[in-house]
Amino acid sequence: MTVGQDLRPHRIVVLALDGLLPFELGIPHRIFGRPRDAEGRPLYEVVTCSVRPPGPVETDADFTVYVPNGPEALATADTVIVPASYELGPVYEEGRLTEELAAALALVRPGTRMASICTGVYVLAAAGYLDGRPATTHWADADRFQRLFPRIRTDADVLFIDDGDVLTSAGVAAGIDLCLHMVRRDHGTAVANDVARRTVVPPHRDGGQAQYIHRPVPDPQLATTTAARAWALGRLHEPIQLRDMAEQEAMSVRTFTRRFREEVGVSPGQWLTQQRVERARHLLESTGLSVDQVAQEAGFGTAQSMRQHLQAALGVTPTAYRRTFRTGGGAEDTDGLAAVR
Repeated sequence: MTVGQDLRPHRIVVLALDGLLPFELGIPHRIFGRPRDAEGRPLYEVVTCSVRPPGPVETDADFTVYVPNGPEALATADTVIVPASYELGPVYEEGRLTEELAAALALVRPGTRMASICTGVYVLAAAGYLDGRPATTHWADADRFQRLFPRIRTDADVLFIDDGDVLTSAGVAAGIDLCLHMVRRDHGTAVANDVARRTVVPPHRDGGQAQYIHRPVPDPQLATTTAARAWALGRLHEPIQLRDMAEQEAMSVRTFTRRFREEVGVSPGQWLTQQRVERARHLLESTGLSVDQVAQEAGFGTAQSMRQHLQAALGVTPTAYRRTFRTGGGAEDTDGLAAVR
């Protein structure tokens, strides 16, 4: 919800460019069109615009889409999302905006949150939004993108990057991950999880896009790490050692670590931290447990350890997170030991 007394929905403006992928165009409408507040009011308003007056926009499929808004809609946006296009012309080939696109983006108000899906990142890069910042795109395009924009720190191993007011995602379906993340960031895990359930997608995918890069097919007779992950998820509140997880699959630690990274895209330790952060978020939102108790239940051991991990992952302390996203009941005044009443 946009800050202010009018409680108006946060306005998402999706910029539709010729050659767009219809699937990606639909992602923001599907994800942001679902969330509601306690009174059933929409938390977001999603509109689509073009760089031209209202009219047809070509897609990469055998149909066009009619876009009802011209570039002036960008001036009303709280968030602008640029899906991928296969007809970016000089944006893709030379890293520069067309006059038409530059004029449209000039209408975006300072402070507007900017986001891209897949190769939509070329538009943000050419417009200068990403200079000196981290970004991602489809793994198959990452090397080319880095060469064209050497001032940008390209990371091809992640599903999305949240750099505050600018967010970028990997290819195609990673746009779902990015949009769910923005809902989670804006309104908490309960709202994002509800949207994910209604969309029939996982609320949070493990690992990054490294797991989707083409590699030789492994021997189908070899064991996976699925059982170990399920075993660990049921024991997040307990100390879990790498050798404990490897033993669940009857593998050596070295083999298990290699197989785990191939399947999930991150190391076992990184994955455990991700799961514990998600568990802590859920408990902070939905229970009255003290920060110390949440730290114990999520497997961080101490409030200080959890505080450090949440600060690193989310940029906020446990108390600040709870104050923003607690769905009911009281909240603590400090990150201390007192239980929530």
